[in-house]
Amino acid sequence: MAFDLDALRAAVAAHGRVARVVIAAVRGSSPREVGAAMLVWDGGQSGTIGGGALEYAAARRALEGAVGLSHHALGPEMGQCCGGAVSLLTEVYDAEVVTRLEDEVIARPVSGGAMPLAVKRVLAEARGQGRRPEAQLVEGWMIEPVALPARSLWIWGAGHVGRALVDVMTPLPDMAITWVDTAPERFPEAVPEGVTVVPAANPADLVRHAPRGAEHLVLTFSHALDLELCHRLLEHDFAFAGLIGSATKWARFRSRLAALGHPPERIARITCPIGAPELGKHPQTIAVGVAAQFLRRAQRAKKEEDLSA
Repeated sequence: MAFDLDALRAAVAAHGRVARVVIAAVRGSSPREVGAAMLVWDGGQSGTIGGGALEYAAARRALEGAVGLSHHALGPEMGQCCGGAVSLLTEVYDAEVVTRLEDEVIARPVSGGAMPLAVKRVLAEARGQGRRPEAQLVEGWMIEPVALPARSLWIWGAGHVGRALVDVMTPLPDMAITWVDTAPERFPEAVPEGVTVVPAANPADLVRHAPRGAEHLVLTFSHALDLELCHRLLEHDFAFAGLIGSATKWARFRSRLAALGHPPERIARITCPIGAPELGKHPQTIAVGVAAQFLRRAQRAKKEEDLSA
């Protein structure tokens, strides 16, 4: 988990003083992990630390002005079945405080005191080796990496499936979404915050502007445009490319892409169909399946990174 500085800035701009409650430590079973956070203001909140009695009590305490570290046994105190215990850090932010949060890792004392050597080591490793630390409570200091859009996702097509995908994918962590279609009227009036909308008469011309490490979902209204996008992507390179369609559509596309000069092993880098076809063809079920596919890919990448560290 990471400190979503953009969300905090937006909440402070909209509501003035905002409390942030983050899970600082966990013992045993807990509904959320260390670093999970929520924002609370008079009349509303966003994010979640797991819901239920813990979240309700934490939000109430934040609105009553409680700050600092608190400890909660989920079973005896909250009546929750998790059986573990959590430590919550509640902090209040306003425009002045938020302007001071500029580093890629936010480390601050929970109860005062000079920065311990253990915290200095974590920060030095983050700066010197470029390794982002996990959210953690270290000798009375809370350390959290600032959330960065680590994954660049390009969604090609703003039809029913494209809209469902944007709605489902936007809340996922570390995701920066670029949404492309042929004209402004193809997009809904309300677009989720943080999504970059790009109308283009010929969307395929934009492929060369995508980062080579980007991930792509191709689902336009036109099979001809889908094919052109796949062709351009294979020429450009990518981290992942998924195409909406049936086995018949993909068989035809493989043949046509081969005719355009792409070898079989390169064509095989495109995933078709996307998501979990067994869930059905409703736009929302496709979006849920694709989101699960992306989360599994992220978990595999993290495990590989941990093994190589």
